[in-house]
Amino acid sequence: MKRKLFLFLSIMLTAVLLTACGEETVDDVLQSLDDQVADMSSFKASAEMTMTTGEESQQYQIDVWHKKEDYFKVVMNNMADEQGNQVILRNDEGVFVLTPSINKSYKFQNDWPKQHSQPYLYTSLVSDIISDSEREFQMTDNYYVFKVKTNYKGNQQLPFQEVYFHKGSYDPALVRVQDHNGETIVEVDFTSFEFDVEISDEEFDTEQNLAEGAVSVPTMTELEDRDMEVYFPSFVPEGVEASSEEVVDFEDGERVILSYEGEKPFTLVQEKFDSYPTSLMVPVHAGGDMVDLGFAVGHLTNNSLEWELDGMRFVLASESLTVNEMVQIAQSVESQMMK
Repeated sequence: MKRKLFLFLSIMLTAVLLTACGEETVDDVLQSLDDQVADMSSFKASAEMTMTTGEESQQYQIDVWHKKEDYFKVVMNNMADEQGNQVILRNDEGVFVLTPSINKSYKFQNDWPKQHSQPYLYTSLVSDIISDSEREFQMTDNYYVFKVKTNYKGNQQLPFQEVYFHKGSYDPALVRVQDHNGETIVEVDFTSFEFDVEISDEEFDTEQNLAEGAVSVPTMTELEDRDMEVYFPSFVPEGVEASSEEVVDFEDGERVILSYEGEKPFTLVQEKFDSYPTSLMVPVHAGGDMVDLGFAVGHLTNNSLEWELDGMRFVLASESLTVNEMVQIAQSVESQMMK
């Protein structure tokens, strides 16, 4: 009897050990990711983002701070342009998009970043993975890899993302955002990531961030040496073509107005500032919302999309374009030296 009991206990113990030593299942990993988000007090991350939407790729340095419950800060720096930086903030006052190089800020009344995919935000990545019941999962020697759907507001051209997490630590390693053909359009390579770091509330202060990122007003010599660039979209809807180009001087700089005619006419306005206007809080218009363009965050209304790029302001206006088409045009702008 004792021998049978000993044999039974040995078999049970062996089964338990085999189970404990077995490979993690997708449910195990999902639970660990969910627990990590629930338990962490904060995180800080740095990443290099590459966007390929035109003929050439653009590189950006991304730095992120998050502190529970709803404090977020994202700094996006264009590596090719020291003035091409943008700051996205969520604090007790709301959601702000700051462009320090032209001393400008927008305030939005929405729930960003909740329910919007953000490839550089850990909380957003985990939320997208848990929400997608059709997720694909695999494990390599070093990573947990998920392929899931994205949820980009107003942009249906990037429906999928591959997300790599380091095995054991569950911190993000790499994100590849893909188009309908499976081509990677946005790649975010995390260079550092820390959970539960000490972050001061001042890090999320709107005025402080605007002041810290401000650049000095250029001198007249610098302005004379600076060539004006005109940005043309490489994508236009079928049946649309360029019709006119007009250059207009205004008090703070120069404005280029590109007009396109056809089945879905639109106007693209670009402004280069010789002197920077004072901070302007733009109230939320009816239907206005944030749109993630990848390289920047745009302000969308019913008939226009506004964004900043390389220290300049762009406005795309049309009564015919869909939101998706406006986003595609905005993402496709390419610079050519104006002759």
